[in-house]
Amino acid sequence: MSGGRGKRAHHRVRTATLVVVAFVVLLAAGAGWLWLRLNGNISTFDADGLSKNRPGAGAAGQNVLVIGSDSRSGSNKELGGGEGDVGRSDTAFLLHVYRDREHAVAVSIPRDTLVDIPPCRLPDGSWTSGRTRAMFNSAFSVGESAKGNPACTQNTVEKLTGLRVDHTVVVDFEGFSAMTSAVGGVQVCVPKDVYQGDLNPHRGSRGRLLFAKGQQNVSGQKALDYVRVRHGIGDGSDIGRIQRQQAFVAGMVKKVREQGFNPATLLPLADAATKSLTVDPGLGSADKLLSFAMSLKDIGLHDIKFITVPWRYEGDRVDIVQPDADALWASLKADRTIDGKDAGGKRQAGPAAPASSAAPGPVSGEGVSVSVANGTRVSGLAARAAAELEKHGYTVGDTGNAEVRDAGITVIEFGPGRAAEARTLARLFPGAYVHGVAANGITVTVGRDFAAAGGGTSAAPEPSAPAPSAANPGTLSAEVAATARSADDDPCANLSYG
Repeated sequence: MSGGRGKRAHHRVRTATLVVVAFVVLLAAGAGWLWLRLNGNISTFDADGLSKNRPGAGAAGQNVLVIGSDSRSGSNKELGGGEGDVGRSDTAFLLHVYRDREHAVAVSIPRDTLVDIPPCRLPDGSWTSGRTRAMFNSAFSVGESAKGNPACTQNTVEKLTGLRVDHTVVVDFEGFSAMTSAVGGVQVCVPKDVYQGDLNPHRGSRGRLLFAKGQQNVSGQKALDYVRVRHGIGDGSDIGRIQRQQAFVAGMVKKVREQGFNPATLLPLADAATKSLTVDPGLGSADKLLSFAMSLKDIGLHDIKFITVPWRYEGDRVDIVQPDADALWASLKADRTIDGKDAGGKRQAGPAAPASSAAPGPVSGEGVSVSVANGTRVSGLAARAAAELEKHGYTVGDTGNAEVRDAGITVIEFGPGRAAEARTLARLFPGAYVHGVAANGITVTVGRDFAAAGGGTSAAPEPSAPAPSAANPGTLSAEVAATARSADDDPCANLSYG
């Protein structure tokens, strides 16, 4: 079973629903009408908008981007405030399912996060120019279509994380509301009375009571109000809602599990779920959803973790904190759980181990040409890396500074036919991220991990980018790891949350 307790409830629910859909299809084996109905419910988005220069496939596990749309088009308009029919991203999280298929972590990306948005495809087929320091949720609105632009958000996440997104899913207000009703509601905790004016502070009056203080069951419109309310609980910020929404999704996952294989519940839930989803073509049928969902069925509640990308306020926006975020992405690339354990060892089927774990032995770069770039502001780092490569017989071509000089993790990029050479070279840069690109040759962009390991001649990193939090750049700091929550945590343990 799976759940994504990322940033907003709409998305988290979606991951649990995939498993539910799988259970329903299994229960209805032989019932062709149900299979056809679920197939007919599913919508897909155009994958032509995905970047042509994507990160290479990861060493292990799968990454699923879940996007919650707050478009007011169609029936959604009756469920939430706001004007216009342009699809907007209300929340998003990246779910990493580990190779052992017994662990998962959902990483929330706050919608106000300042990120670089790469070129994105418009509805007429043309492409935009890239943008820097733009709000993350604006990527979904590129093109101003009612269904939003999932491909643009996926491109943005891949650029932000360096991780390849294997699947993308969008769920809307109407679908979320219907799913919570289908399971009979979810138990939530409210630290104080909440009124209509807390959900919409522009109404000019307190309005009627929405939630009385204490524990209660919510579903449908009331569940949607609960996960969206901002000003009546906590600090009034968008970030403040995250823990509450994560707790809600955990409660829904528990509810589905408690009910077991009950067709009376699972059939309406599967129907509501598939109606609410827009997915990439790789999940665009009932059998594809079934295959993916069944790969999640062995994940226990305690092994579903929720965390928010390390962040800080930048005025009224959110900035990502480095090197903590880079360490988080590196841990996912290496298939390490939040507590730093390798989750890929139990089952060996699937992709090969990371390049940095190649068998020991001498590294020879004879006949291999490599370009080197300094991805940091540590002086002399490219020259030091070049000298190390030349010691092992590599021919070093261009050296210089990377265009962006805030790299926490060394990145090795290789062109067609150079994968084996890149894997060998990666043994000189433990923990490096290795991936294929369209361009020819091999390029090493050294990061702060190389400097921390003694690669730089000058220990002078830029002030805003402190040294990695641990000797292993893919290990989270204790402070960041401590923010992770499990799906089996008691949602009433802390009534002051967001």
